Formats: sequence, C-alpha cells, structure tokens
Amino acid sequence: GVDVEERDINKAPPTRAFLEQHIDAKDVLRFVSTRSPVFKTRALPASKKEAIDLMMAQPNLIKRPILVQGSTVAFGFDKEAYAKAK
Repeated sequence: GVDVEERDINKAPPTRAFLEQHIDAKDVLRFVSTRSPVFKTRALPASKKEAIDLMMAQPNLIKRPILVQGSTVAFGFDKEAYAKAK
C-alpha cells in the first residue's frame, strides 16, 4: 500500500547536501555499507566528512535502501521505519 520510487544509486546518487543533513556524525558507520569490498583494502571512515567524501566518490558505499517519506529518512532496511511508512 505504499508508492515506491526506485532509483539507481549509481546514476542518481543522493546529493552531498542530503547526506550532510541526514547522516549522524556520532554514528557514521550506520550509514555506510561496511561489508563493501572497499573496506578490505582501507580503513572504515572515522568521521562524517570522510564518510560523505567516500559516499560521493563511490555511491555503492551508501547503505541501502534509503527510505524517504516526508521528513523521515532511514538508511538500510529498518523494519520499524518501514512499518510506520504504511
């Protein structure tokens, strides 16, 4: 019962402004796909700026899906957020 708009994150990645607004500086790893092979060769980001710089360079590092409903934004599958979206 929810309308969904799918976007290819590589063709239409979120803007830096969107990421700046919605990423919590205290818990940046909650927004990064830490299982990505990228992190086999480098350390995980230690700051919000570093995480966003990586996400802008490699959109696949953004935890997906991203749920946007009004002012609510959830990165990754958050069962509670999706239940509220119905």
